[in-house]
Amino acid sequence: MLEGTSTYVNMVTVDVKQIDVCCAPVVASPLSDAEAEELAAAFKVLSDPVRLRLFSLIAADPEGEVCACEVVDVLDRSQPTISHHLKVLHEAGLLDREKRGTWVWYRAVPARLAGLREALSPPRRRR
Repeated sequence: MLEGTSTYVNMVTVDVKQIDVCCAPVVASPLSDAEAEELAAAFKVLSDPVRLRLFSLIAADPEGEVCACEVVDVLDRSQPTISHHLKVLHEAGLLDREKRGTWVWYRAVPARLAGLREALSPPRRRR
């Protein structure tokens, strides 16, 4: 995911940035306007229940990756709808993808998820 790439989320253009390197935990100090916009864009991608469930299915898979062909029936959504949600998750840097023959395989990007998690983590106490 390149910094500054735009994606559409609920018909609104959102600039998606590299959250894993942008922001200190929100409880450590107040966010700047730019930091708040970057975090909000990433969380907006995950705020859709279908995308969140789709991301969860892929991230929790024991094999570490899932073929796009496997999730259509699980989520009871049309193939174009699933493809759209996968594209949004990929553009946000939450999923990597690899085309193998006619199928595309997806896997979670642990560093991206860790960056979002870290942004919401309480600061570590020093002893």
